[in-house]
Amino acid sequence: MQHREREIKVAQDKSTTSDVEAADAATPESLERLNANLAKVEELSKRLVAAMGQRHPADAGLAGPGQDLYMKASAAYWADLVTNPGKLLEQQAQYWGQAMTHFMEMQDAVAKGHLPVLNDDELPADKRFSNPLWKTHPYFNFVRHQYAMGSEAIRKAVADLEGLEEKDRQRVDFFANQVIELFSPTNYFATNPDALERAVETEGASLVQGLENLVRDMETHGGEILPTLADPDAFEVGGNIATTPGKVVFRTRLMELIQYAPTTETVHKTPLIIFPPWINKFYILDLKPQNSLIKWIVDQGYTLFIVSWKNPDESYADVGIEDYIEDGYLAAIEEVKDIAGEKQVNAVGYCIAGTTLNMTLALLKKRGDKSVKSATFFTTLTDFSEQGEFTPFLQDDFVDAIERQVDQDGVLNSNFMSRTFSFLRSKDLIYGPAVKSYMMGEAPPAFDLLYWNGDSTNLPGKMAKQYLRGLCQGNALAECGYELMGETLSLKDVTVPVCAVACETDHIAAWKDSFRGVTKMGARSKTFILSESGHIAGIVNPPSKKKYGHYTNDTVKGEADDWLKAADYNEGSWWPLWERWLKARSGANVAARHPGENGRGILADAPGTYVKEGQSR
Repeated sequence: MQHREREIKVAQDKSTTSDVEAADAATPESLERLNANLAKVEELSKRLVAAMGQRHPADAGLAGPGQDLYMKASAAYWADLVTNPGKLLEQQAQYWGQAMTHFMEMQDAVAKGHLPVLNDDELPADKRFSNPLWKTHPYFNFVRHQYAMGSEAIRKAVADLEGLEEKDRQRVDFFANQVIELFSPTNYFATNPDALERAVETEGASLVQGLENLVRDMETHGGEILPTLADPDAFEVGGNIATTPGKVVFRTRLMELIQYAPTTETVHKTPLIIFPPWINKFYILDLKPQNSLIKWIVDQGYTLFIVSWKNPDESYADVGIEDYIEDGYLAAIEEVKDIAGEKQVNAVGYCIAGTTLNMTLALLKKRGDKSVKSATFFTTLTDFSEQGEFTPFLQDDFVDAIERQVDQDGVLNSNFMSRTFSFLRSKDLIYGPAVKSYMMGEAPPAFDLLYWNGDSTNLPGKMAKQYLRGLCQGNALAECGYELMGETLSLKDVTVPVCAVACETDHIAAWKDSFRGVTKMGARSKTFILSESGHIAGIVNPPSKKKYGHYTNDTVKGEADDWLKAADYNEGSWWPLWERWLKARSGANVAARHPGENGRGILADAPGTYVKEGQSR
């Protein structure tokens, strides 16, 4: 007994000594850091409150689905309960049984000092849970498995819900998945081992830096929480991105026209003009020399022009699609013809600009104007009968809210557009970056593609409403015809040779929907190319990378699935194939054309001035 008491006394003495040593170790440098961090937190808290006060109240309808969806889902649920109560009770019993069994197994395992819970191999692969503690630590292991079981229960309940129309089912499924992603344990400090470890390693400095990152983003985005995806100081438009040499040779209130300097002694006779989307900026096609489609086209011997769109403010509220056609497409085409001394041009439209190029071609057909020799469409939708992943955002509750908001603001703000696109991939574009930035205190990466992704633009109010109501909801261009500029514009009036490039995993412009639109065009000569990868990577796919292949099929008709079954797979980029198609429609070689020739004025160096407007960096 006396021996035991001596052991306890020794242990207490050691503990007291350790506490004193720890207290000594805490001074003076650690206390100085603590005081500095506390002072910084106080200063950041004041900035946070000020940033929150900048938030512009948005229409409540933009924050979530309308009450009608809740009512439809509730009605379907209760109808299911009345007609088939056994199914719902079975779902509930299965979930609670799994959760309680796992809880009891965990208790028993902890008591015995081991972790034989569930087989981690049964869980879906998820890089968010790569920290070994998710497998080895009882607390984190338990949390992860409970989250997996809860997520599966929600998905199954939604999948088994009967009595909903397909669009409503898609919307319920989308918002259910948003709830699942929101409640991932990795999104919360107390259940994220990576964030906890970083906080301990840095003595809390990571949390202070995370707060600073949060405040910076809210100040940048007018009080909205939108994680910065790329280092804002790593890139400069015209400095280390968008550097292909050229000149601004023409300007309207909606666009600047850039002519690129030739790199070959001769060029093809027919000039080429690219119309990029005005939702983002054109330099996605000119990020760096190694992957620049613009530079590559110039190097193949073409006189290349590209449109750089204006980033509109509230003074552009009344600008519609007809203005983009008149002051953008038609004005640019006429100027290119005049500069090149040619009667025709070849044109490219990317995404929404491809949709509008179709409308322009239909208008030219109605007017008997043959200015466009051929047209290429990158990831372009013209038939909106299937709305794909955008279904939740293209129903009346959301569109009504957008109309109210743009009537108030004059424009559809770029922050709303960025947030909408981000929620289509919320795990990767919202929660993942937020965790790294706000909880881990990490600086955003120097990634040119993500830098461009964050450099979005506003949409004029009238144009946004026309696009959403007439094209996305009404599907007028593919069906009854779109009434514009005194004409009824239809896909059947697109009769020039066309080449369409779609991307296999594109979540914005699904390739099957793109294919369906091409089949409805009136052109006799149609080429369809399906690139591997998504909306951006499938297009910005230089041959030198030898990364993504593509599918081809000489027949462009019928159903998309049948087309793909009969298609040939080709290794590498589609760029050379498209260039051969374009070359056959570009005429003989002539002396290279240089910007400013024949006394024509130069307004600015490429990439111009419009592209730099509205940058929040």
